[in-house]
Amino acid sequence: MTDDSYAFEGPAAADPPPGDNNPPVSISELAFALKRTLEDRFGHVRLRGEISKVNRHASGHVYLTLKDDKASLDGVVWKGQVRGLSIQPETGLEVIVTGKITSYPARSSYQIVIDSMEAAGAGALLAQLERLKVKLRDEGLFEPARKVALPGYPRVIGVITSPTGAVIRDILHRIRERWPCHVLVWPVVVQGDVAARQVAAAIRGFEALTPGGSIPRPDVLVVARGGGSVEDLWPFNDEDLARAVAACSIPLVSAVGHETDTTLIDFVSDRRAPTPTGAAEILTPVRAELVCTLADLERRRLQGAARLIEDRRTRLRATARGLPKRPEDLLGLARQRLDHASSRLGSALGKNVAVHQHRLAVLQGRLGRGLLDRGLERRATRLATLSEKLSVPPRALDRGTQSLITLSRALNSLNPRTPKPGFARVEAEDGQWLTAAGQVSPGQALGLVFADGRVDVRAGGDTEPARAPAPAPAPKPRRVAPPPPDQGDLF
Repeated sequence: MTDDSYAFEGPAAADPPPGDNNPPVSISELAFALKRTLEDRFGHVRLRGEISKVNRHASGHVYLTLKDDKASLDGVVWKGQVRGLSIQPETGLEVIVTGKITSYPARSSYQIVIDSMEAAGAGALLAQLERLKVKLRDEGLFEPARKVALPGYPRVIGVITSPTGAVIRDILHRIRERWPCHVLVWPVVVQGDVAARQVAAAIRGFEALTPGGSIPRPDVLVVARGGGSVEDLWPFNDEDLARAVAACSIPLVSAVGHETDTTLIDFVSDRRAPTPTGAAEILTPVRAELVCTLADLERRRLQGAARLIEDRRTRLRATARGLPKRPEDLLGLARQRLDHASSRLGSALGKNVAVHQHRLAVLQGRLGRGLLDRGLERRATRLATLSEKLSVPPRALDRGTQSLITLSRALNSLNPRTPKPGFARVEAEDGQWLTAAGQVSPGQALGLVFADGRVDVRAGGDTEPARAPAPAPAPKPRRVAPPPPDQGDLF
């Protein structure tokens, strides 16, 4: 008896023998029939268990095993669902997963395809947080040496928080009371799966601002959120967010939750504030206190200056007692001269100004337009004279031109390429010019190039060059008789 509800797949089975009413099915038919049955029956399940194995494949899929004290179940998270998980799977973490049961026919095993994953309770979340804290501590992200000091008097403060909550109103109100300055608010979601990514993007966005740009770059940042449960504050325990806070070059204050709440970014930030309002107090000084402090310092400065002057006056009086005369008598003559000089100083300055005004008036009359015109006329006349001289070629230039023409004619007449009448150029068969008799061999074919044509000839047997006539002996110098003894020398 067969069940038609299983539309078996795979290769058709062999025809049953006659009389057999229970035909056999193939392994693949049974495997795929079980697969469809599991998917139809357990299309949506919600399981709780502990993750015992996690294998992140190179393709991006995550394979894991869920177990309790009595059984275990394989699970898979496809690549497209991994980033959407509220928590990332880790060995030893107790989770609640939602998905559907299916089978893997190649191994005749069943598994769960996970669509969502959440922590099973606060204990599991804190255990995962503790493991992440140990990891980041070992990397040195909690070291005090890498933390940056906060500015004492910030001009621009960047706040990363929800724009609709009471947190931003408390921060702005507190800053306005203490230290009025420019506040930039980057709106983000502070709860849910996307909160960590938005806060990390806001930190990187503030850091990407260029100093002196249209949007001022903050001197300090604040990540703020009100209190809540461990699950509500869990986005601020994200590893990527913690690394973004640690890598931020702008000083950052963490103000998440109440004073008793602790998140991961509290350890990597440059300063932790107990509350968002406390963060505003940490970042800003009290303007009224600064005014009072400056007034007190000014008062102390004036008192110190007065005491110094009085001390110098007392010392001067004590020194004056040791002088042979009173200081007034010693300084009387100098004071009188000073009075006379000061009384004459005003009239002397007036006379000095009058003298310089008179000299300026005299020079102003001499610096009329005619003086400038005469200078221009002299230069114009000189320029015209030079132009006339340049327009007529000098005689030296004419002589040089005639000499150049004469040399050019002589060069043309002596050019061996165009022999003049009565002369010929001797060439060998290869066109080489022969200029000496020693270059000619007996019987060598030669060419004589005249001014009006070429003649081919052949050298005779005797090609010895003619000897040049011996030079005539130089005449003997004529001997000059010495002058008579009584004759003088003109030189």
